[in-house]
Amino acid sequence: MSGEFLIRQLADGDWDAVVALEHDAYAADGLSEGREALQSRARCSPETCYVLEQHGVVRGYLLSLPYPPLRCPDLAVAEAGAFESDNLHVHDLVLAEELRGRELAANLMEHAQARAAEGGFAQISMIAVRGSDILLRFYGYRAHREVAVPASYGRRAVYMSRPVG
Repeated sequence: MSGEFLIRQLADGDWDAVVALEHDAYAADGLSEGREALQSRARCSPETCYVLEQHGVVRGYLLSLPYPPLRCPDLAVAEAGAFESDNLHVHDLVLAEELRGRELAANLMEHAQARAAEGGFAQISMIAVRGSDILLRFYGYRAHREVAVPASYGRRAVYMSRPVG
């Protein structure tokens, strides 16, 4: 990753930018969950939530939290509390539209995977939306089509996971 970008832990002052990026990425598809739900997920595991900064401006983010395997948060419901699990669930990864296609999402994922390994997680999971399951297979993710994903993710959503490491 070039020196123009920095991946760092999400801070309280980043929320306006995170909410705006999330809205821009998902609102048109009805997948935007809003500030309260996003913040509830980050409160469960602030040490596994990151932003991508460019020249001091938040241009992307990744929210992840421990979650039981083969389960996932419902976009329509805020988290009530944290789970103890050796599965790290990548709940959301968003980049500013003009930065997509530059391998920055892969950089964020690699950062999260490295932190997951350091944190003793055995597995990483995520929900692929809008056909992203095809790309995630190239990164070693396996689809679990037997897992019922909440309707709030849209009809093409697929639960996927891979071992850490």
